[in-house]
Amino acid sequence: MKITKDMNITEVVRKYPETIEVFLYAGMGCFGCHVAQFETVEQGAMAHGIDVDALVDALNEIVDAVEADRVANAQ
Repeated sequence: MKITKDMNITEVVRKYPETIEVFLYAGMGCFGCHVAQFETVEQGAMAHGIDVDALVDALNEIVDAVEADRVANAQ
């Protein structure tokens, strides 16, 4: 698992920019907020009433899909 609920939201978005779509779909535009620099994925999910485990799963699914696509295109 690449992303965990204990990771900082800003860290996640910087390392995996493709996750922005997942955050937006979940109703969390907080990656652009100054609080995201200090807030974990779990804290953000809780503040927005989102199931943190489902969010982390979705974040990791998109990262895995993008990485698989990159590998496939590199061959």
